[in-house]
Amino acid sequence: MAGPMTSSAVTSAGPGHPAAKYGPALTLLASLFFMWGFITVINNTLLPHLRSVFDLNYTQTTLIESVWFIAYFVASIPSAKLIERVGYQKSLVVGLLIMAAGALGMVLAASLPSYGVTLFMLFVIASGITLLQVAANPYVAVIGSPETASSRLNLVQAFNSAGTMLAPLFGAYLILGRSKGGTAEAGTVLTQAERLADAHSVVLPYILVAGVLVVLAIIIARFPLPAMGSATSRIAKEERKHHSLWKHRNLVFGIPAIFIYLIAEIGVANLFVNFVSQPEIANLTPEMAGRYLTLLWGGMMVGRFVGSAIMQKIPAETVLAAFSVGAFVVMLVTVFTTGPVAMWSLILVGLFHSIMFPTIFTLGIKGLGPLTEEGSGLLIMAIAGGALVVVQGKLADIYGLQTSFLLTAACELYILFYALWGAKVTDPLPDVPLEG
Repeated sequence: MAGPMTSSAVTSAGPGHPAAKYGPALTLLASLFFMWGFITVINNTLLPHLRSVFDLNYTQTTLIESVWFIAYFVASIPSAKLIERVGYQKSLVVGLLIMAAGALGMVLAASLPSYGVTLFMLFVIASGITLLQVAANPYVAVIGSPETASSRLNLVQAFNSAGTMLAPLFGAYLILGRSKGGTAEAGTVLTQAERLADAHSVVLPYILVAGVLVVLAIIIARFPLPAMGSATSRIAKEERKHHSLWKHRNLVFGIPAIFIYLIAEIGVANLFVNFVSQPEIANLTPEMAGRYLTLLWGGMMVGRFVGSAIMQKIPAETVLAAFSVGAFVVMLVTVFTTGPVAMWSLILVGLFHSIMFPTIFTLGIKGLGPLTEEGSGLLIMAIAGGALVVVQGKLADIYGLQTSFLLTAACELYILFYALWGAKVTDPLPDVPLEG
């Protein structure tokens, strides 16, 4: 993994110092956050579409998303090794091109059509996103004052949420809106010809996505990104030998916090369209439900902008605790009510989920000093928790879709525990330059 410069070095830099160059770099990285958020959430409109094309049950549907997040577990360590070998900038370009290749592969999957090929191509796209995440999150978290790390990462992650907010509109119009399954009433059985035609509706969206990714890769390749402190790698290696990651409570409990949070976030996003389409909730077509999904992700964007401002004055742990309580309450409302109240409470959980990932991440690496690089890698691997959304799919098949959201409510309680106790820093280490 490309190691960031010591935070103290950056904060002490004057206007003429090379650290001042990070502003344009972070602006460009914000576009990456936007794109991987956009592509990830296209899946949320893609899942109900594939459910009708391949006649899948909830377990098979959520397995698609599980494959997506398994890529985070499989690809995180190889991504770190690649960044170490070829450098930060070239790895970003490689990651974007891998994503573009996977997007074009979705065109092949649609032309067959093939459930197996679809799973593989989504795995390829997710592997490219993993490569971007392994480098970009710690980069943003460390290149400024440690006290405002959560605020800074929440701000940049807001652009990720902008992508997640726009993606449902894109997917609802170009995928669900152009397919028979997306515009038909719930329970409609498609003919084989209609399923084939629906499968082809994903071709145009993924060609457009692939084109944007290639253009962005070219821009990144030509952009003068700042070096990441490679001259100090020998010092960092020697310093690391004297410390252990597992003495840091905030990291030890932060890894499962990321893992568990992803179960909650992805479960809500993946099953939202199916949930609000039910007659007893909102009785919407999948296309209309996809439009309401935009509000869920819009809430995450607003929450990150607001959370970034709040954390300038209130400790990140306190804000995280308050948001986790809010998320727990609205999930109980979702489970135990019906009609518009249940739908709007599920939409509202996006606002409370907004700050969780970036805040847990920055709290998890706080005080790690020369171990920041390795700690960041483990936290990114924990994103694989999204793969366990298949558990909620199984619960939905057995106990009902609405009842399955009790799993989400339980996840919020662990985040509350982490905010109140698990995030407390033990044995803080001094900042030193990390390996490039």
